[in-house]
Amino acid sequence: MTSSASTSAAFEPIQIGPLKLRNRFIKSATNEGVAKGGIPSKMLVEHHRRMAAGGAAMTTVAYCSVSADGRTFEDQVTLDEPSIKHLRVLTDAVHAEGGLACAQITHGGAFTFVPNLSTKYPLSSSGGFNPPGAISGRFFKTEMSNADLERVCGEFVAAARRAKVAGFDAVEIHMGHGYLLSQFISPIYNKRRDQYGGKTAAERARYPALILRSVLDAVGKEMAVTCKICVTEGARGGATAEDAVQVAKVLEAAGAHMLVLSGGMNVESPWTIFGSNMPKAATDVIDNKIIKFATRMMKLWEPKVPFRELYFLEHSRKVRAAVKMPLAYLGGAKTMSGIEQIMSDGFDTVVMGRALLHDPQLVNKFKSGEATVSGCTACNQCVVMMYTPGGTSCVLHPPNDVAMVQAPASP
Repeated sequence: MTSSASTSAAFEPIQIGPLKLRNRFIKSATNEGVAKGGIPSKMLVEHHRRMAAGGAAMTTVAYCSVSADGRTFEDQVTLDEPSIKHLRVLTDAVHAEGGLACAQITHGGAFTFVPNLSTKYPLSSSGGFNPPGAISGRFFKTEMSNADLERVCGEFVAAARRAKVAGFDAVEIHMGHGYLLSQFISPIYNKRRDQYGGKTAAERARYPALILRSVLDAVGKEMAVTCKICVTEGARGGATAEDAVQVAKVLEAAGAHMLVLSGGMNVESPWTIFGSNMPKAATDVIDNKIIKFATRMMKLWEPKVPFRELYFLEHSRKVRAAVKMPLAYLGGAKTMSGIEQIMSDGFDTVVMGRALLHDPQLVNKFKSGEATVSGCTACNQCVVMMYTPGGTSCVLHPPNDVAMVQAPASP
């Protein structure tokens, strides 16, 4: 690559739907663990303010559940009316730094550890044995009825509308990593025999596409509406890059403003999400006994996966070749040379998680030439820090201020 950092295409503005980003860098949704009891905290505000101040064009607030049942953990934001005033503080802080804010809207489906649900068993694309529930004692899941499908679609629309009221510029509909909409796309989970099942990924993507179209109809003229999908599930019998191509074509036809290309499943293949293994010592910081046990059990069957930069690039290139819509590359970008590779391969934006957790100022440093390589070691200990009192942070730096975690964003 011959272009200098300051003249790289990565620092040029781009239009995504109705939204103009000041550059091509987006902070990915990384579960922050700083919404205790589901209340957005001052630490959540500061976390995302830092990302905007550090130069990222847009920062993504992780796992904003569309309903109480849609949470995976109790300490996650639900996009309900009480949360709006807190989230408005966050979006105001991000905007004051010149950045944009995106709310990741999602439903966990059968992947939930919330103790009290409104249904006997958690909802999913299909019923039967529930692999994620084996961890928490919920061994079965319920196939969503037509009434369930309609209600949950309405919950996504209502959440998107509340995100708009809260000042968000975009919503990212989570269709990956084993959450509810991923459970429709995945051949591991979706065994339905109606119009929302099927042998092909395009058929299984019909319900996620319906939700996308409904959200676009509700807020798509004022907000960017993006979708996060898996370019590989990384699990035996799971979706492949060829499946991702089919899903991308369906979502392109449905009108998505951009796709965020990720991979891996939270239960079946978490190492695929991060492109490397979780260190054994990382489980020591987890206070939640169920999560600690589950994490240790996963160590028994996970393959050895050494980290390499741009670990989803080969899979993502197949999607890039199949669609014309804007695509965001996610997966191990940590150097300017790697980012230049992403740009030259035709991806429109780059989404970064651990590298920006390590240094929120990294985009500014890349632009000025002060840095060309992130100091992130991909140790993955930041991932399990979400289960600690201070929430998600880089272990190479001091932990978050617990008092800020406990303080609501708005009085």
